[in-house]
Amino acid sequence: MSIHLNIKIYGLVQGVFFRATAKEKADSLSITGFAKNMPDGSVFIEVEGEKKNLDKFVKWCHIGPS
Repeated sequence: MSIHLNIKIYGLVQGVFFRATAKEKADSLSITGFAKNMPDGSVFIEVEGEKKNLDKFVKWCHIGPS
């Protein structure tokens, strides 16, 4: 069963390739969706996929790119 999530990430997320790295991570987990920079400095991510893969993606979002 596919699940849909809306995620908003705050902190140091713009100018550090967060969106590009999030796409790579999502692709590796067979997750579809998009990410965009928001005017308030956050990143909005909308994703869909299997729960176990979304759980891994959300965990990655708490850490972000290296």
